Amino acid sequence: MSEGKAISTHETRRRIVHAGTELFRRAGYTGTGMKQIAEAAGAPFGSIYHFFPRGKAQLAEEVVRTSGAVYLELISALMSPYEDLVAATSDAFAAAAGTLAELDFADPCPIATVALEVASTNEPLRQATSEVFDSWIDRLAAYYAGGGIPEPAARETAGSVIALLEGAFMLGRAARSTAPVLAAGTAAAAIVRAALAGE
Repeated sequence: MSEGKAISTHETRRRIVHAGTELFRRAGYTGTGMKQIAEAAGAPFGSIYHFFPRGKAQLAEEVVRTSGAVYLELISALMSPYEDLVAATSDAFAAAAGTLAELDFADPCPIATVALEVASTNEPLRQATSEVFDSWIDRLAAYYAGGGIPEPAARETAGSVIALLEGAFMLGRAARSTAPVLAAGTAAAAIVRAALAGE
């Protein structure tokens, strides 16, 4: 394969994954068809099955893992500049509320969207979403532990914070309001503050 063709092939695959990410995020897994993905990607319909021979489920797994890795780095980017764990947590939720509003209350997280729909019916996708959430909790727990929250409280705190954020996104979408995310941020900050105090 020539270098130009390899780049073109890689670009087509990237566009398909990007289109799948956006469509799964906005319309959900069951609400998204493969033809929609091909059209959004500007790719021939058959090319999806070239890259993802197991179809939509395989593409969704790629979307979950790729998006999960992006959000994993976002956790570090949002939290690392802060020495104050409470302020970092509160500001991260404020940023998440802003993102939700910017997206006109569409779900900013394709991982949660897929998990809610198929976790009880598709084992590979359940496993993929579980592993992504675990990676987020591990990264956040390491940040909290580095800031003075001892284990296992750091991991418990991280799990609670991620759960609050994902739940707040769902409530915020339903209400078309950032208020649930901001309220969850207050709760998350209180959990971090208590963990630092050893409560």
